[in-house]
Amino acid sequence: METRELRYVVAVAEELHFGRAARRLGIAQPPLSRAISQVERRLGTPLFERTSRVVRLTAAGEVLLREGRAALAAVEAAERRTRRAAPDTGQAGVVLVTKAGASAELLAKLLDAYAAEPDTVAVDVLLCGIGEQEPMLRDGRADVALLHRPYDSTAGLDVEELATEGQLAVLPAGHPLSGRTDVVLADLDDLPGLPAPRWPGPSGVSAGPGPEVRDHAQLLQLIALGRTFAVLPESVRPQLHEGLTAVPVLDAPPVTTVIAWPPHSRSRAVAGLVRTALRL
Repeated sequence: METRELRYVVAVAEELHFGRAARRLGIAQPPLSRAISQVERRLGTPLFERTSRVVRLTAAGEVLLREGRAALAAVEAAERRTRRAAPDTGQAGVVLVTKAGASAELLAKLLDAYAAEPDTVAVDVLLCGIGEQEPMLRDGRADVALLHRPYDSTAGLDVEELATEGQLAVLPAGHPLSGRTDVVLADLDDLPGLPAPRWPGPSGVSAGPGPEVRDHAQLLQLIALGRTFAVLPESVRPQLHEGLTAVPVLDAPPVTTVIAWPPHSRSRAVAGLVRTALRL
């Protein structure tokens, strides 16, 4: 199948309307309908159930929608990485993505150490919101990422572990728990007036009674205002300003920071960054 055909199928599947899909694609409706029919004949199965009023996906159509999205994302990722690998495009370099506010000390040391190596390339650092760095690595917007297990999935990626640390309960200063030397997760259940935040994820925002949080700066401000609390890695301590307190959580799962990259990557810059990170 051609990528053009996949784009047609995905557009119709997402719009469930040939007219809207045609407008989205910038083509007339008759050629779009013919192209979909040709794909169906070639595959030997209908992708859509069509009536005068409605368009529905068949089971086969649902499979092709899922696989088509993945295939198109892979093509776009290949295009982005190829442009960055070509020195005459003006885009040569490597893109590293990490969650804003996370692993700040490690990131600074990594960039300084890598810059001191011979034959390095420019490193463009993208600071993203919570849960965004993994999708950016997978879809080609980034070449390498700092991820944090167990919160970020590393399935299908190549990784090297860099550091493992415990976690802290970050609370408003003066909270009754702030005078404790340590707590357990059960102590943080149903804190009066301090609901747990809602975190974004691959399928939207996770269920939670507290405010929706998009990045660490927003989270810490909301905690200082007494609107929520969070359990965060120990490395967050240098970012805790007046109005915040931190208490170790004895039974919280440890957080492992990893450097991750696509398994098919042959980038020398990515390899150099990984080697530097492991040396540190």
